[in-house]
Amino acid sequence: MRKKIVAGNWKMNLDLEEGKELVRSLIQEDLSAEVECILIPSFVHLSEVSKLTEQTTLKLGSQNNHAVNGGAYTGEVSAKMLQSVGVSYGLVGHSERRIYQKEDAETLSAKVQQLLKNGINPIFCCGESLSERKNSQHFETVEKQLQLLWELEPKEFEQVIIAYEPVWAIGTGETATAEQAQEMHAFIRAQLQKNFGTLAAQCSILYGGSCKPGNAAELFAQEDVDGGLIGGASLKAKDFAAIVNAF
Repeated sequence: MRKKIVAGNWKMNLDLEEGKELVRSLIQEDLSAEVECILIPSFVHLSEVSKLTEQTTLKLGSQNNHAVNGGAYTGEVSAKMLQSVGVSYGLVGHSERRIYQKEDAETLSAKVQQLLKNGINPIFCCGESLSERKNSQHFETVEKQLQLLWELEPKEFEQVIIAYEPVWAIGTGETATAEQAQEMHAFIRAQLQKNFGTLAAQCSILYGGSCKPGNAAELFAQEDVDGGLIGGASLKAKDFAAIVNAF
């Protein structure tokens, strides 16, 4: 049975005290024990959030990691450093980093490898732009983005989570319909099956793209939607808890 996962990507939001208060509020919420809840704050929050969640079931994730494990890379953070503060999940290939930091497949592949070497589960993001969707290139785009995962050994792939994020639905208030989400999630799983066989059935595929309390239940009810990568709604404890409990 696939793991149900809801991950909250805080992006570049909240100062340290605001972040700590959000975590304290989440700890007070009655979160479903059947769902893996992951908090993905900015780097400045990680140590404090790790301490606050130490005696809870909440997991810690990172928004980014460098492609090598250490050295003269001012301003960067390695997977080894992340692991040392309790990070167990790491975003790779988020559309915002693909767009703003021009991250290519070679860079993303190296980042995935660094996470795996340090015992961190990659949450690999993929998804199409609005123009690609309108031009019926969405399947082609996602298939191409997934290709770097085919380099992995089966044991490595078992640690990977996929997050489908239609770029046109991130922070726009637009949301893929439940049918559109299911269609793409099923397509992704079919690609995984071609390359990893029966392991594809065990891989959790998350939906990311303006998922909120009002639409989470319908999205999560789809056969191949195993949870959500949540943006704005993860910044409010009540909203995040409602999404977690939407299963």
